[in-house]
Amino acid sequence: MATFERRKAEERRAFERIMGECERRVLRIALRLLNNPQDAQDAAQEVFLKLYKHLGRLDSTQGYEAWLFRVTVNVCHDIARRRRTSVALEEFPEPARPPEAYHDALRAEQRDVIRRGLAFLGPKERASLVLRDVEGLTTREVAEILGSSETTVRAQISTARLKLREFSRRWSRRRL
Repeated sequence: MATFERRKAEERRAFERIMGECERRVLRIALRLLNNPQDAQDAAQEVFLKLYKHLGRLDSTQGYEAWLFRVTVNVCHDIARRRRTSVALEEFPEPARPPEAYHDALRAEQRDVIRRGLAFLGPKERASLVLRDVEGLTTREVAEILGSSETTVRAQISTARLKLREFSRRWSRRRL
């Protein structure tokens, strides 16, 4: 097998491995940033096309996840801009049967308030909060993905949490 063909076969195997490891996480991040299942699917597809196109350029000594998540955030921002609307939060499918216990209903209400509140955050605040608090990345990883300093990311997360808390307070008052 020629060197070129061998390299292409190795890249194809690497692509399949990375996609298998990260496909759900990329889709989950895209869904949380765009709040539209079809847009999230489109974003994930675009992310993996970019991965396939640029796989040979990635530095094998560095982790690929930060690059992949940075591309995911950027693609989601591009899609949101193309829609020319603010990232409107759509309802996610709820469980088929209603919660049976009070605490299940309370948790469902809290999740709903958070989903609605995320729509009022700016793109950087939303991305920082989703990557840090929902996806569990470190502040350093989030900063690397977003191309910001750790201090900026901490400030964005703090601001986002305050805005969510205020939104929740207003939402609760409005519902009484």
